[in-house]
Amino acid sequence: MKATVVKVGGSLSLYPEKLKTLCLKISEISKEQKLIVVPGGGEFADVVRSLDKSFNLSCSTSHGMAILGMDQYGMLLSDLMPGSITTHKLEEIKYFFDLNKLPIFLPSHLLLREDPLENSWAVTSDSIAVYIAGRLQVNKVLLVTDVDGIYNRDPKTFSEEKLINNLSASELLAMNKRTSVDNALPKLLLKTPIDCFVVNGLFPERIKLVLAGQDSIYTLIKG
Repeated sequence: MKATVVKVGGSLSLYPEKLKTLCLKISEISKEQKLIVVPGGGEFADVVRSLDKSFNLSCSTSHGMAILGMDQYGMLLSDLMPGSITTHKLEEIKYFFDLNKLPIFLPSHLLLREDPLENSWAVTSDSIAVYIAGRLQVNKVLLVTDVDGIYNRDPKTFSEEKLINNLSASELLAMNKRTSVDNALPKLLLKTPIDCFVVNGLFPERIKLVLAGQDSIYTLIKG
């Protein structure tokens, strides 16, 4: 399918006005290009993390609850994106494209039924977005977050760190640490020929530039 999966990170909900602007921009772009939005987990997943610490939940339970949190965030995003529509079914996406709708995929039905990914906190909406792209045979994913891309160290802690503009999935795996993407992502990308861009959603114009193949600020992970 000639389209792009756009994962809108849950961390962006901490910036309400910025998130509203981002959602309007994605909706605008979707009138010219086929986009499939996959929601992050954000504060909904954070509640599950807190409950997991308190009750020592099983991996399958916390994984399932976090995925349900993605559904909730997806419903929130749909309220902010004009012309969007939520769906649980991959086969409906082409139908919604034909109706000039922006599909927001809510993953719980698919993932809880098939359980294709590791049940752990190493798997987040990053890996889920790439998995969904693979199922749809889409070869480009944008992971839209609140940082400019991938750094050697956390830029929120170490202000002098430099952005990594390009790296392969194997190079990301060799870093062997949580960056601005989840730990399971590089292993998944090694199995799936997908180009994965990490881009800052606080600057929505960058998304348009990436989709147009123009220079911008991002990290490209080659699958």
